[in-house]
Amino acid sequence: MDNPLKRVTIIPKGMNSMKEVFVLGGTGFLGYYTVKELLQRGYDVSTISLPPMPAEDLFPSGVDCKLGDLNEMSDDEILNQLKGKYAFIYAAGADERVVPDAPAMKFFYEANVLPTQRLARLAKAAGVKKFVLFGSYFAHFTELWTDLNLKEHNAYPRTRLLQEEVAYMEGEGGMDVMTLRLPYIFGVMPGRTPLWTMFVDRVKDQSVVPVLGGGTAMVTVQQVAEAAVGAIENGKHRTGYAIGGINMKHSEFHQIIADLLGQTETKVVVMPLEQMKPAMQKMDEEALAHGKEHGIHIGDTADAQDRDAYTDPQDTMPVLGYKEYDVRAEMIETLKKCIKA
Repeated sequence: MDNPLKRVTIIPKGMNSMKEVFVLGGTGFLGYYTVKELLQRGYDVSTISLPPMPAEDLFPSGVDCKLGDLNEMSDDEILNQLKGKYAFIYAAGADERVVPDAPAMKFFYEANVLPTQRLARLAKAAGVKKFVLFGSYFAHFTELWTDLNLKEHNAYPRTRLLQEEVAYMEGEGGMDVMTLRLPYIFGVMPGRTPLWTMFVDRVKDQSVVPVLGGGTAMVTVQQVAEAAVGAIENGKHRTGYAIGGINMKHSEFHQIIADLLGQTETKVVVMPLEQMKPAMQKMDEEALAHGKEHGIHIGDTADAQDRDAYTDPQDTMPVLGYKEYDVRAEMIETLKKCIKA
């Protein structure tokens, strides 16, 4: 049978390595920075990512990087890949930007929950001791904002919580499993356009930009990478870490975009929820009319964006050991790249 993996480089393991870490999705935005941080701290790293490579010479020598789909491999092939690995970082999966065919629950369950459960099971069987899952802060706020009942009707936060739970259960008795619940993340990498282009497009050439009154936590991608390694080294089993760097209102974020675009006449207007929500609910109806369903219904997104999805870095920074960075400056550089794209 043909091997589904295409080998990019094979580099012998370093003589002075500490431990070996496997990163799923190492050529992605989060995976790329995590690989670099692991190398900086003396770990040996291997990774598998979906093709194509975003840029040539993406990694320094020392990284065993393959292109392929781990989900297409047999259990035995995966066990062979994970043999001798100390830790597994799961930097892959579908996020809420994907608008799948209805029902969304089926899509996110198959895209995030089932692969995580399988790989966590196989990782423990291979002797992996630490498993770090990159998740979403929607899981954190779904638990916190019980009055919104986001879990009941929204596939994305519900399956994110289930993804965490099955990973924790698979790790019981032999492998520590931790989740990073990630907020807005800023940074750039070779060969990829930042996802924030969609926000730039929302502001570009607009005289008025309506937003809701809430805000969000933000981090740099380097903080995510440091927190991931910190979870390997200091994380506690069955714990979800809602990391953060700064908190910012949606109005301020959109105003920064308008300023960077040079749109001095653009007004960012904070609108009452009762005025914004009906139009956002209509977007859900339009999606369903086309056989699509948002992982978080736009009407429920309105409720969430009217609140402050803020986190306190001091809840996680001392435990995971990630450092303070100028998140605002990183955000501005990221948005500038989006504008030039």
